[in-house]
Amino acid sequence: MGFIAHYDDLPMNWVGDWAGRRAALTPHRTALYDSSTKKTYTFAEMNDRACRVGVYLRDELGLRKGDVITLICRNRIEAIDIYLACGKLGIILAPLSQRLKKPELDDLMARLKPSVLFYENVFTELVSTLSLPSSVGGTINLDDDQNIFESVILKTAPSEVNIPLAMNDSCLYVHTGGTTAVPKICIVSHRQMVWNSFDILATGLAGSYQNVLITFPFFHIGGWNTFTPLFHAGITSILLREFNPGLMLELINEGRVENFGAVEAMLQFLIAHPKFGATDFSKLKAITTAAAPCSKAVMQVFLDKGIPISQTYGMTEAGPSNFAYIPRSASLDELLAHSASIGTSMFHCDAKIVDQESGKEVQRGEIGVLCLRSPHNFDGYLHDPTRTEKVINQDGWIYTGDLAVRDQEGLISIKGRADNMFISGGENISPEEIEQALMKHPAVAGAICAGIADPKWGQAPMALVVFHAGKMVSEDELKAFCRDHLADYKIPKQIRPAAELPLTGAGKLNRNALVTIFS
Repeated sequence: MGFIAHYDDLPMNWVGDWAGRRAALTPHRTALYDSSTKKTYTFAEMNDRACRVGVYLRDELGLRKGDVITLICRNRIEAIDIYLACGKLGIILAPLSQRLKKPELDDLMARLKPSVLFYENVFTELVSTLSLPSSVGGTINLDDDQNIFESVILKTAPSEVNIPLAMNDSCLYVHTGGTTAVPKICIVSHRQMVWNSFDILATGLAGSYQNVLITFPFFHIGGWNTFTPLFHAGITSILLREFNPGLMLELINEGRVENFGAVEAMLQFLIAHPKFGATDFSKLKAITTAAAPCSKAVMQVFLDKGIPISQTYGMTEAGPSNFAYIPRSASLDELLAHSASIGTSMFHCDAKIVDQESGKEVQRGEIGVLCLRSPHNFDGYLHDPTRTEKVINQDGWIYTGDLAVRDQEGLISIKGRADNMFISGGENISPEEIEQALMKHPAVAGAICAGIADPKWGQAPMALVVFHAGKMVSEDELKAFCRDHLADYKIPKQIRPAAELPLTGAGKLNRNALVTIFS
């Protein structure tokens, strides 16, 4: 009698059943506080809702393992209900960004071939414009006047719908943004979500927190990457329908939030809000930043309030969580000194930095491309083997495309994107380095830079900046400021003020837009 060859291929009852397993362990513990409705839900109640939704998906809609559900909505409890129900049944959830336009959404829907589309009432007009593929058997409005979700779906008699699933079964289809091509669709397995949760918990990012605010949207892996480990560990999730700095500050002031993750722009909005100065931060234990390096000036504001703040790093294809700066001491000065560092790779994640041309590992102190390998790698891009082969090799290494450097302490810092590099007068330039230098100026709230065609240098750096409210400085002053931080050939040829920075549909800086602006 032989052993199972691969346990990741073995169907097991617990895989995907986040709601049932947690409810069995801690049924009466608070699972969720919904800041929009001011309602709390226990883990037992969340499992009951998931069972009711699961019965409806199976019996009324006829959905089975491997079918796809698309979802266009903000961070609502109904999205979590669907996610937990899909986990029980092996249905694949594909959340879509409401920030995308009709052509992008039509393309995604055509490739996803969903069986049903759930959407929020506020996006009815957007949904009405979509060209739905023939696979879509119906659309369901989550909160229209008929209130089908509450009056019908959640009134379904609950029963246990859980089926055995393998770790290698697909859990999510998550689209990732791009500025030059259609969005990629990442295949996220249950293995990826389980191991990512293990890594977050083992690395200590969940800490001893009892209440954590979810700030990242559910159309992004960051939303599920926050919720799932919290649910896994039995920690209360604080649900925020969408980023709202005033409401965030109210929740913090009420003592409801012990930890949250954020991108720098969110922190800037918090700092600029009229309620910031009067907010009681005494119950807030820590903040982690993600998505892009956070400036020392922004981190300093929170450190001055005694709140530890440090950076994390990851990407959908390789994590979605891979790095975290874990303080070596209780000193806030340490965090400030290492403000630019993403720390070390997480407990169950390998990392190396390689030369962009040769692929060989570089020495400490040398810049190269960061590569990652872990049990929470993704399973490739949906129906796109060519793109998949460009990002993952046969040894399981994910090529992140991010430029990084490892210092003598073994700590890593991100230096920009390899594909954002441009050449000016024979010199390689990273636009992120210029953006970070501009952001150090106290008047600058945001910056974006790109290489623009130039008759003399081939390409020259050009930049847009957004100023903090009530502050503005001249282009010459900004260039002079940059000279204290950058080599002369990296000083932007032009720096223009803007009301806002151009973003892609996925909310990332759109450097391609600068070609039009400066041409």
